[in-house]
Amino acid sequence: MSAVPELSVVVPVYNEQENLPELLRRSVESLNALDAEWELVLVDDGSADDSMKMIREASEKYPGQVIGVILSTNFGQHAAVTAGLKVSRGKYVVTMDADLQNPPEEIGKLLEKLREGYDVVGTIRENRQDTFFRKFASKMVNLMVRSLCHGKTMTDYGCMLRGYSRSVVNAVLLCTEHGKFIPMLAMTFARKTVEIHVKHAERSAGESKYNCWKLIALQYDLLTGTSTFPLRLLTFFGFFTALFGVVFGIVVFIVSQIDKDWGYGGTFALFAIEIVLIGGQFAGMGLLGEYLGKVFINTRGRPQFFIEEVTGRSCGPDELKN
Repeated sequence: MSAVPELSVVVPVYNEQENLPELLRRSVESLNALDAEWELVLVDDGSADDSMKMIREASEKYPGQVIGVILSTNFGQHAAVTAGLKVSRGKYVVTMDADLQNPPEEIGKLLEKLREGYDVVGTIRENRQDTFFRKFASKMVNLMVRSLCHGKTMTDYGCMLRGYSRSVVNAVLLCTEHGKFIPMLAMTFARKTVEIHVKHAERSAGESKYNCWKLIALQYDLLTGTSTFPLRLLTFFGFFTALFGVVFGIVVFIVSQIDKDWGYGGTFALFAIEIVLIGGQFAGMGLLGEYLGKVFINTRGRPQFFIEEVTGRSCGPDELKN
C-alpha cells in the first residue's frame, strides 16, 4: 500500500451502532472493488452508544485502511466532517452519511468524475426515500442556499455523498470560521464542477439525528453564517417603513384638515401600527445579535473540534490541530 492513498472516504458517525457493521462491510467491499488505494475515515462525533468502540475495533481489523477519529464530545456534523477532512490524506475525498441512505456502492461514480479532473462532484438523489417533511425541508434549504450563492451552485445540497479534490479540501480547511457550510465553500474554490445522479435508500436502522428544531437551526445558521442578505433586507425594510411613515403622516395631516373629526377614533389603529414597528425593531435586533454573536465566537479563537484520538495509523501533531 502506498503511503498516500488515492481516495479518502470521510464518514461522520453519531450514535450509529446499528448501522456501523453493515456500513463497514459494504464500504470495504465497494472500496476493494475499485482500482485505487483507499482509506475510510470514520469520525465519532461524541456518540453515547457503542459507535466509538466499534470504530476502534474496525481500525484494528483494517489497519492503515479504516481510520478512526474520536472527537471528545458532540461538535455537530459539519465540525465532524471538517475533522475528517483534516485527518484524510487522499488525492480525492468523498464524504457520505453513516445511515446507509448514501449507498457505498455509488462511491465509484464519484471517483471516476474526480479522475476526469473535476474539483467538486455533487450528487442528486434519485427516487429519494424520505418523509414528506424531510423532502420539503431539503427543498427549502436548497432554494435558500442557491439564492445566497453567486456563481456555481449545486442542485441538491442536502445529499452528503459528494466528492472533492485535494486542492479544494485544503482551501476549505484554511477557512477557520465556525459553522461553515462545506459544500458552499467547496463550490466557491472549485474550478470545475459536475453533478451526477446517485441512488438513495431508506434508513436501514436507527433514527435521523435532524429533528424539526435542528433543521430550523440549520436554516438560520446558513442564512446568518453565509450571507449579509438579512442585514440588507433589514435596511431596505427600514427605508420603506420610514417612507411609508412619512407618506402616512402627510395623508393624516391633509385629511384631518379637511375633516376635523376624522382620525379621532383611530387611536387603536395607530397602536397596532406602533406594535408592528416595534416587532420589526426587535426582529432586526435579533438578526444583529446573531451576527454579533458569530463575530464574538470567531474572535475567541476556540477550536471547532478537538480530536481526542486517531486509531488505525499514526498521525503527526499538525493533523490533530483544529
